[in-house]
Amino acid sequence: MTTDARARLYEIVRTKSFVKGHVVLASGKESDHYFDMKPTMFDPEGAELLAELIHARIAETDADIVGGLEMGAVPLITPVSIAGRREGRALPGFFVRKTVKDHGTKKLIDGLSDVSGKRVAIVEDVTTTGGSAMKAVEALKAAGADIVLVISILDREEGADKLYADAGIPFQSLFKASDFLNR
Repeated sequence: MTTDARARLYEIVRTKSFVKGHVVLASGKESDHYFDMKPTMFDPEGAELLAELIHARIAETDADIVGGLEMGAVPLITPVSIAGRREGRALPGFFVRKTVKDHGTKKLIDGLSDVSGKRVAIVEDVTTTGGSAMKAVEALKAAGADIVLVISILDREEGADKLYADAGIPFQSLFKASDFLNR
C-alpha cells in the first residue's frame, strides 16, 4: 500500500465520509459518530484510490473473484476488478443480494454464473460487528466458494475482527475508527 495513496484517501474519507452526531448503526448499536462511505466511494479520486489500495491487499492472496453483500460492497466491486485488470490479474466481480431476487433468474449471487470452487475476496464499506459481510460469507460458502479475505474500508473496531478470526477467515481494513477518532 503506497503511503501517499493511503494518506490522500484518509483525507477524502475524513472530509466526505466521517460524521459526528448520534446515529443507530446497522448492528442496532447507537454511536456518536458515523462513517458514510458512499460519498468517498462515488468520488472519482476516492474510487480510484480505494480500488488501488484494496486491490493491493487482494493481490497478496490467491483470490479468483471479488464481491460482497449489497449495498455496501457494490460501488467497490467494479473499480477493484478494473484495478486487477490493469495489474494483469483478472478478478471478475459479483455481489450477494440480501434476499433472493423474486423475479427473472431469482439469484442470490449475481454477476457470475458459478462461484463453486472459486477463491473469494469479499469487500465491505464499513464493518462494525462483521455481521453484514458474514451474510455474504455464508451464502458463498453454501454455493461452494472458499473465502480467502474479507476486507473493509473501515473497521469500527466493535467485534468484526473477532468474528472473522473465530470463523478462520482473514480480515483486514484500510482504516480503523480510531484512526479518525484519536486525531
